Amino acid sequence: MLLVLCVDLDDDLGRKTGHETPVVGRETVEDAAVDLAAADPEDSDVNVLFEGVHIHDRIEDEAVEVAAVTGVEEGGVAANRKVGDELDEVLAGLHSGEPVRAVVVTDGAQDESVIPVIRSRVTVDGVHRVVVRQAQDLESMYYTIKQVLDDPETRGTILVPLGILLLIYPLAVLADFLGLPGFVLGVSSALMGLYLLFRGLGVERMVDDAVAGARNLLYAGRATLITYVVAAALVVVAGVEGVNRLDTLTAPSVPSAVAAFAYGAVRWVALAALTSSLGQITDEYLAGRLEWRYLNAPFYVVAIAVVGHALSGFFLGLITLPVLAGALAAGTLLGVLSTLTFAVVESRREKARAA
Repeated sequence: MLLVLCVDLDDDLGRKTGHETPVVGRETVEDAAVDLAAADPEDSDVNVLFEGVHIHDRIEDEAVEVAAVTGVEEGGVAANRKVGDELDEVLAGLHSGEPVRAVVVTDGAQDESVIPVIRSRVTVDGVHRVVVRQAQDLESMYYTIKQVLDDPETRGTILVPLGILLLIYPLAVLADFLGLPGFVLGVSSALMGLYLLFRGLGVERMVDDAVAGARNLLYAGRATLITYVVAAALVVVAGVEGVNRLDTLTAPSVPSAVAAFAYGAVRWVALAALTSSLGQITDEYLAGRLEWRYLNAPFYVVAIAVVGHALSGFFLGLITLPVLAGALAAGTLLGVLSTLTFAVVESRREKARAA
């Protein structure tokens, strides 16, 4: 039996039409192609689906079936796995009683990256890439280029490096006038390197997600937005205080330098942690998700700060051994008692709720 398999790796069919995939059967695939063409006439996967139907209709001397499988929008391994799962579903539904061979129909090299996944499940007789014929006159080329540059991803990939390259010459003239000939090469290579790193590591998406998250926090009235900003400022102050404490040492060794920095910074770091934890507790309470054990966080922070301050002060000779022992005992008792207290309270509330 021959299976004509149409591959849509980025799931345009599912996202744009709402069709459940896989789509199996000539009439069903044709209907899906019509729906996708109505939703987005310029999508190349429309041609893939119609080509699958065309191949199905051309073959008359053997049993043949046509199906369409999709991946996910992000592509990559997740898309390949989804295509494999849908192909398994298609093969399980074919009750032919004979070996199944496949002809894979795609619209380009990206979709063909899933071919190894398909070969692991069924014998592939061939791969058919659909290429849409276009008039090669100037007007067609103009509108094709215009359409490509309207795509934000393509525009960022092509125009930004090209713009940096075109800026090298005027910057070189300006740098030569100012007597800074090495400035252009350094700035240009830095810009190009940063751009390639951002694109390669997907940092621009992370930055966009971070900005969107901060905007949501601002509009939602989340207390953590303010407390995180205050905590970040306190961490900066902690670093400055730690460096100032280092300056007081006359002949610092590595252990004494670490102890001095910790002694100067630990109070401010504790304030930062205390501020952020109080903001988180406030948001959990307002959202109705607060649990008693969450209240342990401020007590843990105070306990750790007491122990860290006393220990670093002891190494600097500013705190005696009895004071250190008392601080260690106080920190331990504070953490243990807060844990036990809130655990007992939460347990009694659950029992009362169950009764």
